[in-house]
Amino acid sequence: MTRLDTERRAWAEAAGKLVTPERLTELVVAMVDIPSPTGEEGELARWLATALDQAGLDARHQVIDDRQANAVGRLRGDGSGEDLLLYAPIDTLTVGDPDEDVPWIGPALRADMRPRAQVHGHHVLGLGASNPKGHGAAVVAAAEAIARAGIPLRGDLVVGLGAGGMPTNGRTTRGLNRHNTGQGSGCSFMLEQGWWADHALVAKPGWAVAWEEVGLCWFEVRVRGTYTYVGSRHRMPYRNSLAHAATVIDALERWFPEYADRHTDGLVAPQGIVSSVEGGWPRMAAVTPALCRITVDLRTSPRSTPADVRREFAAAIDAITAAHPGIDLDWDMVLSIPGTHTPEDAPVVAAAKAAWEEIAGRPHEPIIATSGATDANILRSRGLPTARIGMDRIGPDAPLPLDFPSGMNVVDIREAVRLTRAIVHTAITLCTAERSAP
Repeated sequence: MTRLDTERRAWAEAAGKLVTPERLTELVVAMVDIPSPTGEEGELARWLATALDQAGLDARHQVIDDRQANAVGRLRGDGSGEDLLLYAPIDTLTVGDPDEDVPWIGPALRADMRPRAQVHGHHVLGLGASNPKGHGAAVVAAAEAIARAGIPLRGDLVVGLGAGGMPTNGRTTRGLNRHNTGQGSGCSFMLEQGWWADHALVAKPGWAVAWEEVGLCWFEVRVRGTYTYVGSRHRMPYRNSLAHAATVIDALERWFPEYADRHTDGLVAPQGIVSSVEGGWPRMAAVTPALCRITVDLRTSPRSTPADVRREFAAAIDAITAAHPGIDLDWDMVLSIPGTHTPEDAPVVAAAKAAWEEIAGRPHEPIIATSGATDANILRSRGLPTARIGMDRIGPDAPLPLDFPSGMNVVDIREAVRLTRAIVHTAITLCTAERSAP
């Protein structure tokens, strides 16, 4: 199934020629200019549904609540083949509003951190221009090209552009009140509403095919101390929860690499971080708080369950408190999404690798030691064999040097064209094949 015969190769080439830098630039600019922070993707989803409809798909604006929505579409085959879901999230990790992002993102918002697109030659700059919007644009452009080329599909080509794909719980600003707006909530809703397929291909960063990825467990650690006054430090019992929390943080930061080493195998190298610290009254520096709250993100191997990881974290915390008996703390696991795996010989993985090799002109080379999670975990956990493919990092000719935010917010349109053609090739491989007998 993975190697195209002469006829299907001609179809892939015909559709691939319809993928242009101009159209991808147009899509990315339009998507960046419609803000879509997690929980507020509705306007972008409506625009995307219209774009899919204009391309000839049976498209829907799939409402989740008054501000959050998915865009879904279907290009129908004749029913004799298997269906492929092309999927990308559409929400941005940060908001693009200094009132919410600053100072945690930096002292001010750079141009690439704002939801206003700028075109610089081969690059588009703006919030989410690469991840997720450049990848979402590639999915839309691939579906458009296949529809325009009139490929005789056997199976349906399904498009899902999902809200809530970022690793965040719900925001509580601007009147938002739902806590379950991220962590794959839009993808889950899409599947629950019947938008299903035999295979799924997720577009997210990394110019390689991936068939497994990490999951994540979040922990809240509560370090306790004494509420007291600086003028009484030398006269009354003194246990500063912030100072003890610093000891716990330092110990965890030394433990994370050990944890990663134990679980590095296959394509993954699960990492951990302390992501937030909360304690005390900034307005009242004269007193110490009775509680300091620490949040931890611990990535997990597909070969570990959340229960396994919870026990491993418990052992780490026990070791810290044994080494520092004066520390009083408790903790809970507050979120868990298991890592997942699709067999490497699954048809969608084989088809995506064949497409990659056709375009790259060399044997496929996977990216290893990864620690990023995507909605592929939601798809696989529901039973869909899923592969992931994406764009390479920006290079030295980009308008900004590579760092974490520019990697999210600057897209090289040449990379987007390459990715789109790989998606087209994969889709034609799977959707034009005759369904195997049960």
